[in-house]
Amino acid sequence: MSAMPHANPVVVVMGVSGTGKTTLGAVLAERLGVPYAEADDFHSPGNIAKMASGRSLDDADRAPWLDAIGAWASTHTPPAGTGGTVTCSALKRAYRDRLRAAAPGLFFVHLTGDRQLITDRMTARQGHFMPAALLDSQFATLEPLQDDEAGAAIDIAADPDTVVRRCLDAVRRYRSGR
Repeated sequence: MSAMPHANPVVVVMGVSGTGKTTLGAVLAERLGVPYAEADDFHSPGNIAKMASGRSLDDADRAPWLDAIGAWASTHTPPAGTGGTVTCSALKRAYRDRLRAAAPGLFFVHLTGDRQLITDRMTARQGHFMPAALLDSQFATLEPLQDDEAGAAIDIAADPDTVVRRCLDAVRRYRSGR
């Protein structure tokens, strides 16, 4: 039995901090010809200050953030919307379920990678509020995509062009119902 096609879904680029969600999300949106939103722009100043001080967010902190992302995704979900790409760590199944409740038909691209590679990337980046010290808490929280979730896990160890191509291929397979 073949799956139903999904025209221009909203793609959620997910994963722990430092996997390249922002960079990849913007490239995917451009290549797919859809709007892009950065999850960090949906955080409250209090959430940003909490993370910048080295403290992890709890579920109560994340709830309004997830709701704001879900609202954005909902306005871009077909048939009323044109599709879109948004970044969101979406570390727990419950977070992804909350997003799907707001915007059914989401497709998740889970960026995965070796902990040392991600740590090195986080240490090297400039001007981001998320300290590398919180990476362990993100890995502890992470619940990978389950078989019943629309999405694909993409390893970030390859060169950027290959990672982008793999992401686009996964989205296109979902769009076509394969």
